[in-house]
Amino acid sequence: MTSSKEQHHLYKYYVEPQAVSDLTRRTLVLVLAGGEGSRLKNLTKWRAKPAVPFGGKYRIIDFALSNCINSGLRRIGVLTQYKSHSLIRHLQRAWGFMRPEIGEFVEIIPAQQRLRPEWYQGTADAIYQNLDIVYRHEPDYVLVLGGDHIYTMNYAKMLAAHVQAEAELTIGCIEAPADEAKAFGVMSVDEDYRITRFAEKPADPECIPGKPGIALASMGIYIFSMEFLTKALIQDAENEASAHDFGKDIIPAAIENAKSIAYPFLNNLGEPAYWRDVGSLYSYWKANIELCDIEPELNLYERDWPIWTYQAQSPPAKFAFDDEERRGQAIDSLVAGGCIISGAKVKRSVIFFNTQIETGSYVKESVILPKVRIGRNCKLTRCVVDKGTVIPDGMEIGTDPDEDRKRFLVTDEGITLVTPGMMNQRLHYERD
Repeated sequence: MTSSKEQHHLYKYYVEPQAVSDLTRRTLVLVLAGGEGSRLKNLTKWRAKPAVPFGGKYRIIDFALSNCINSGLRRIGVLTQYKSHSLIRHLQRAWGFMRPEIGEFVEIIPAQQRLRPEWYQGTADAIYQNLDIVYRHEPDYVLVLGGDHIYTMNYAKMLAAHVQAEAELTIGCIEAPADEAKAFGVMSVDEDYRITRFAEKPADPECIPGKPGIALASMGIYIFSMEFLTKALIQDAENEASAHDFGKDIIPAAIENAKSIAYPFLNNLGEPAYWRDVGSLYSYWKANIELCDIEPELNLYERDWPIWTYQAQSPPAKFAFDDEERRGQAIDSLVAGGCIISGAKVKRSVIFFNTQIETGSYVKESVILPKVRIGRNCKLTRCVVDKGTVIPDGMEIGTDPDEDRKRFLVTDEGITLVTPGMMNQRLHYERD
């Protein structure tokens, strides 16, 4: 098997650990966490997309922030905007352990209309409106991340490659089927991985030479040299025709005017690493259910790369009764603390904390968010059930799509979303 170092020249550099530590101290991370997340439908009706629960106990933003901490990057600003209350509260609870006395922090930067009476007009404008805050930290490099993807990545390696290549812009990218790449920025590169073209969400993505049907898609991870970023943002702000967006405006302009490098995200075998965009209901459901595999691509049990989060002090999960027709059990599933599976069966599902499933119920291939109560003799198949929902005794969801559509949201792939509002129950956002 060819190693990643043999496959991609940017991996050839060896940087002393002390030098990497120096680079990370001179880098400011800005996490863009203000998007609406409208493709997740009712899951983002009352919360920002980065605050959506994932994997039984986490929030989506925990993965990007944990990557930062594990990479030695501890100067982090999180830019928020839409429906940010639960996100801000989570950040305060989960990420308040950083010590500003020694130069580390997770700083919440809400939209404040600092320069004009408008909210952020795009991803680039979000940072432009906060340039004074960026200046205060005096970084040499700025790492810009989205807060809405699931993956584990050592950003320090990408930072070292950026510096070694003497780049002004480095873009994290991943190989993706051309049909899927249509939803992302797609780049073309030369033999040195210098970016020659960049197209945002192209109808016909250009494929990698020698790899028909495979395109190089942007992960929304950018490293800028500070001087270049400042100049690019100011020029973009003065352009009235600009959408003030990184993918639509800043990046295409940078390809022409600056040294821009693509950084392929590879695993230890030199193959495309795990990265998931969970922006649609189906992709969100699928990424959660993949965690139930015997050896999932995303290893949540990696002690050398822990995912940090806030979790309430809940008791252990409990499985009650062991009668032939009344046995509490979970098969190929993730069950978080505080759950009680009482004479019910759970199969290939993710059950978030403090959920109760009563006798005779069967939950299959479903994602059950926190504090849900599923009554007796219910049957749920391929469902996403939002936080705080109460499923009454005897209800079946996921077996008759036509009937489900009368009350719930059913995707083209047959995933059924159930929320408290759809059940005419008290909306969960009051306690999210």
